[in-house]
Amino acid sequence: MSVPPTAEPTLWELQRAILQIREDQRDGIAGLRDNLRADLQVLAGRIEQAVTKDVYLSDQRLVDQRLLVVERDLAAEVRARREAEETAATLRRWLIGAFVAPVIVAAVQLWLFSKGGHT
Repeated sequence: MSVPPTAEPTLWELQRAILQIREDQRDGIAGLRDNLRADLQVLAGRIEQAVTKDVYLSDQRLVDQRLLVVERDLAAEVRARREAEETAATLRRWLIGAFVAPVIVAAVQLWLFSKGGHT
């Protein structure tokens, strides 16, 4: 099937189509440029939040030092608590020996006297 001569675009229509293509490309490139700028800003923000390896390692050393101090303090607290418990047990034994034992001995003597155990 042949194309009638009037179906072909005129030079003016071709120029308008080329101008439209150029405008679409310019808009597309501007949009890409805007997207790239936004992506670069996001990336710059993330890089600003990033920590260098040296800073991270120094922070880790500081955390390790703090943990060692806490563990040492905890061990000291455990020792102090054990010593306090031992002291309390010793005090209880002393109280029993100093106050309760004479009362028991006196009670036993009274019981023996009441039974007529003396001559």
